[in-house]
Amino acid sequence: MTYAVAFLISFAIVYVLIPPLGKLAFRLDFVDKPRMDVERKIHRQPIPLTASYAIFIGFIATYFIYAKGFTTQTFAIIAGSLLLLVIGTLDDWYKTNGKDFPALPKMLVQVSAAVLVYASGIKFHGFYNPLSDGFINFPEWLQCMLTVLWIFGVTTVINFSDGMDGLAGGLSAISAVTLFVVALAKGQGDSAMMAIILVGVTVAYLRYNKPPAKVFMGDAGATFLGFILAVIALDGAFKQATVLSIFIPILALGVPIFDNIFVVLKRLVQGKPIYQADASQAHYRLLRTGLNPKQVVLFLYLISSCFSLFSIILLLLNV
Repeated sequence: MTYAVAFLISFAIVYVLIPPLGKLAFRLDFVDKPRMDVERKIHRQPIPLTASYAIFIGFIATYFIYAKGFTTQTFAIIAGSLLLLVIGTLDDWYKTNGKDFPALPKMLVQVSAAVLVYASGIKFHGFYNPLSDGFINFPEWLQCMLTVLWIFGVTTVINFSDGMDGLAGGLSAISAVTLFVVALAKGQGDSAMMAIILVGVTVAYLRYNKPPAKVFMGDAGATFLGFILAVIALDGAFKQATVLSIFIPILALGVPIFDNIFVVLKRLVQGKPIYQADASQAHYRLLRTGLNPKQVVLFLYLISSCFSLFSIILLLLNV
């Protein structure tokens, strides 16, 4: 019942806030404008870019209600989220004027947010060896590197996946549901609470972002969702992980992770900057096969759900 109430509170906050924030976006001209010269811009009318603030407020407000005091970890999650929201807003503002925000400041801020989380104690410690039944504790430098790489990577891939109405929000919701189930099964109440709150805000956002979208969350919202998903996995699914169960959170985020690994490798081979936006993600490739946007999104939802089911099977096998 507690989880159901948390879901409803986070859902209601986002659902109520998105319309007035959308009106404010038009007044401030903070909208994503159609560009016929850019293949990635497939919408044909200005769309508000303010859903990120509703998502942020909905998550943080609900999280505060159920958080067990203001701990170092709570501070790290909120501070990291604010950093990403600010740099994402700058990036989105540049895009409203047809410009690209420099990649280096974004990368530095994302890494800084990840370091904050690591410093708070939310990190990848190691894994259990099923052969010796002992815990293999990684050295501190490796814990730091893996934690920062994971948070930075998930933040980036969710952002890269936000290229079609309902896609990034839907994939994030599916991943959050999976991490919620994993956390419940492992008796990790804090992680389960964060996951169900994230489900609430993403489902509410999808009410307005489903095709044809009435609002976008922009880079500010997509990086926030990726950041929180990464933190939930570190605080939940990666804890007490064995060699094989390490793949549970990776599979839960399988579609954006595997698709963007392919995209990054392709850009490296072609000599392009990793952060240079193009139309090489799976959703754009599927569009070019003749599928319409709704079919593409539903197909990727299906693939993501399959990955999530595989991850839950691994959990049930207790390997």
